[in-house]
Amino acid sequence: MRTDFSSSTALKTSWALSRDQAQAARLARLAREALIAEAQLTPKPGLVDRRGAGAHTDLSLSIMERSAFTIEPYFREMAFISEGAHPSQALREELALVGRDAERVMLKATNGSNSHKGAIWILGLLISAAAVHVEDEPKASRIAATAKKTASFEDRAAPRLVSHGDLVAKRYGAEGARGEALGGFPHVVYRGLPVLRAKRAGGATEHVARLDTLLSIMSRLDDTCLLYRGGKTALVAAKEGAIAVERSGGSGTAIGRQQLLRLDHYLLDLGVSPGGSGDLLAATLFLDAVERRQEEVQADQSGSENQDGTD
Repeated sequence: MRTDFSSSTALKTSWALSRDQAQAARLARLAREALIAEAQLTPKPGLVDRRGAGAHTDLSLSIMERSAFTIEPYFREMAFISEGAHPSQALREELALVGRDAERVMLKATNGSNSHKGAIWILGLLISAAAVHVEDEPKASRIAATAKKTASFEDRAAPRLVSHGDLVAKRYGAEGARGEALGGFPHVVYRGLPVLRAKRAGGATEHVARLDTLLSIMSRLDDTCLLYRGGKTALVAAKEGAIAVERSGGSGTAIGRQQLLRLDHYLLDLGVSPGGSGDLLAATLFLDAVERRQEEVQADQSGSENQDGTD
């Protein structure tokens, strides 16, 4: 991991340095816990969970967990270099440099599997923005707006490679993770967080609240992971299936559970996974914990008794 922090950072007093390191460590820990909670949540349609690899052939729950721990130090560095900063070209490019380092160690830890590339971009921006506002009221909307400003600057050192997201954007017009950031994370701020909190307020268990939040994101998001692997057929199937669960009362009802498992089976048959929606669920859990000033993201409670979708 890089340690060549800017000169302004190096001039901080030892007390301030210790305090900032503690804040950065907390934000990175919350991000890692959010990623693991998302991965463990069961049953998720097409995604890795406690039951198995979902539609993936190169991932598993243990790989996802190892990946989250591997990239945590890079999240910590992103938070550290962002405290006291403002969205700028320099900050954007420094975050991108750390992010590329994180991608390299992720791929090494997973033997080349892309477990969290999208999450590094999404959570990296949100962690940076949360660190910028660490002394302020940690409102999710404010953090997302700051992340949007940072994302708007060009990364002039970015490799000139054509990504999966680029291919999908060209073919289908879907904006992907970059578009989500440039839009201020609407599927997190205006969809994920309100649904998560409404479900909790309505008496749902945390397990059901998180599943229903994922489904709500899926029902609206033009998930580029689905488009890349399965085209519009996969995207429409995922959206319609998620809406069917919502209309059946959510994953906490008998009919809703049946609809959820039906969607899961169909996505497995298609060999597709809504990875973008999973990343945004993790971002939702992260911002929820930050806004509530929590010291940890509640661990996933999907036990063996829940693997058929029941509570």
